[in-house]
Amino acid sequence: MAFFFCVFLGVSIGIGLIIAFARYGKIRSTRRTDLARTIAAFARLTVQDSRKILPRQFYPPWVVFSQRQKLSWLNVQLEKIWPSVDEAASELIRASVEPILEQYTPAILSSMKFDKLTLGTVAPQFTGISVVECESGADGITMEMDMQWDGNPNIVLNINTKLGVSLPVQVKDIGFTGVFRLIFKPLVAQFPCFGAVAYSLREKRDLDFTLKVIGGDLSSIPGVSDAIEETIRNAVEDSITWPVRNIVPILPGDYSDLELKPVGTLDVKLVQAKELTNKDIIGKSDPFAVLFIRPLPDKTKRSKTIVQYLPSTNNDNQLNPIWNENFEFIVEDVSTQYLTIKVFDDEGVQGAELIGCAQLALKELEPGKVKEVWLKLVKDLLVQRDNKYRGQVQLELLYNPYGTDSTFKNPFDADFSLTSLEKALKSPNSETEALAPEKAGQKKREVIVRGVLSVMVISGENLPPVDFNGKADPFVVLTMKKSETKSKTRVANETLNPVWNQTFDFVVEDALHEMLIIEVWDHDTFRKEKIGRIVMTLTRVLLEGEFQDNFTIDGAKSGKLHLHLKWSPQLVFRDRDTK
Repeated sequence: MAFFFCVFLGVSIGIGLIIAFARYGKIRSTRRTDLARTIAAFARLTVQDSRKILPRQFYPPWVVFSQRQKLSWLNVQLEKIWPSVDEAASELIRASVEPILEQYTPAILSSMKFDKLTLGTVAPQFTGISVVECESGADGITMEMDMQWDGNPNIVLNINTKLGVSLPVQVKDIGFTGVFRLIFKPLVAQFPCFGAVAYSLREKRDLDFTLKVIGGDLSSIPGVSDAIEETIRNAVEDSITWPVRNIVPILPGDYSDLELKPVGTLDVKLVQAKELTNKDIIGKSDPFAVLFIRPLPDKTKRSKTIVQYLPSTNNDNQLNPIWNENFEFIVEDVSTQYLTIKVFDDEGVQGAELIGCAQLALKELEPGKVKEVWLKLVKDLLVQRDNKYRGQVQLELLYNPYGTDSTFKNPFDADFSLTSLEKALKSPNSETEALAPEKAGQKKREVIVRGVLSVMVISGENLPPVDFNGKADPFVVLTMKKSETKSKTRVANETLNPVWNQTFDFVVEDALHEMLIIEVWDHDTFRKEKIGRIVMTLTRVLLEGEFQDNFTIDGAKSGKLHLHLKWSPQLVFRDRDTK
């Protein structure tokens, strides 16, 4: 009996253990399933959901900071290390900026050097911080930091004039706001995880300072104060302002890919402006234009001045000037740079008065494609509160990246030295070696485009009534601006929708710099009255060969001209030295 009892007890205990282990496994499996569901639910939680579950007052101090708290922490740490930063940064600024000051020293001064340079006891304050994901790339991090600094630096410049006078000039009351860009690149598997840091002033929003001669008055020498201020601003622009990048190696290596390098050229044809604001009380303005990508003296281009009452200008007045001038600029960062144009009224010895300005982002240009734009002029590019109409400027633009092969259908090549169409119209049989950017200024080839321009004046549409009977007697005058060759249509009597169907041929010696001016007139027995005009370069007909289109008549209340243009080219090449 004892034996059977022990066997029964053992079997019962074994069965019980099996059942217990089975139940435990099932419970464990259920718990793991529930835990997985819970984790999945937490994974779907938004920030707002988490704040509802765990109120902010229960957060540990190290868990999360608001943007303001992060910046506050960063500014506190900067204040702590500022004395050391001041010492290191002062030496860096002296070494990098002083040669540039010498480079931009104006003619009335013989030298400009730092006598004293410390950044003072007041540290800058960071007011914003962000990571630029679109420009960081896979092997780097790009960070931008908004900074404000009302500092108390001790900066004294030792300035020597051409008159032999030595001036210790103090730069004080500096106020600055802007955006600094930091590029950590390349990312490496070695502490601190990046090879170098490149820094630059991405956006200069405001820079104010005052100049004072120690123990004297700077205004006693006319022009010196303005010259010094302009030199300082040029030095800041050329030494640290984007796209300039200053590289600080952290780990040994080659970081030449971070350096500033030209990426292409921008060809600009300044065609004309219309309806400019008149700045003169008596007479009309004498407008000229200034163009730049980087506002430095050697990178800024200026057009000729259209002087009022000068017959050779062939302008109705100087509020609708025609320039037809070509300029070339070096592009260093097509994604962030802008072409800026400022139109001034030349006041002679009194200086120049701004009529208006405009900007165009280079990233809007398609490489190798000529783009015609009309830019509306504004008073200020940063604060656009003045909505007054100041006129428009017409430009033709072509961005030419370096390192792209040139063919007839690929209109850019570095071996041509003028603008847009000289690159667009290169003959396929005249291949030459492309010049590297660093070899610019050597002998290049200049294209002279000769040929015959055929213009068919087909008809007019909806011309404005000029005569008392509500009609007009229109005729068209066609003028090649450079050669001053003229032709005109017959008079269409008493109609606002004239039909001419007349063709005129012009022999053009230099099509790249020629313009066609089409004027619509009303014919009367005792007088002629101008209705309006159309001004066009030959860019489109040179590229397309032949086209037909309607053109709005400028200066008229209404009306269009229907024209057909055809070009028969003959290219002539000649060598010229551009040094």
